[in-house]
Amino acid sequence: QVQPVESGGGLVQAGGSLRLSCAASSRTFSSFAVGWFRQAPGKEREFVAVVSVSGGTTYYADSVEGRFTISRDNAKNTVHLQMNSLKPDDTAVYYCAARLSILLLSKTTMSDAKEYDYWGQGTQVTVAS
Repeated sequence: QVQPVESGGGLVQAGGSLRLSCAASSRTFSSFAVGWFRQAPGKEREFVAVVSVSGGTTYYADSVEGRFTISRDNAKNTVHLQMNSLKPDDTAVYYCAARLSILLLSKTTMSDAKEYDYWGQGTQVTVAS
């Protein structure tokens, strides 16, 4: 059982930065691909980024490519999402999700929320204009 816990959300001005963290107490967290999704009010949950078990492969949504960076520290069972040049459209609840997977599958597959086995409770990110 893996229970991801997100932290690092908050209120930031447009153009600013935030770093989200996803931690899990389970030592097997390093065996999971970890993704970030977000959901804005009135909208469906959407894929943001995913990182492979090793950290060597990442995928990003087109809307965040070049602004967000996902990384992981397996020694600390933690995954980070560095968010730069934030825009009001980035306002959402951000969720961390884990998928037991040795290999990272295609971006299309990993962008599907149904592919993930465990979800955190989410952290609010608000970007003011």
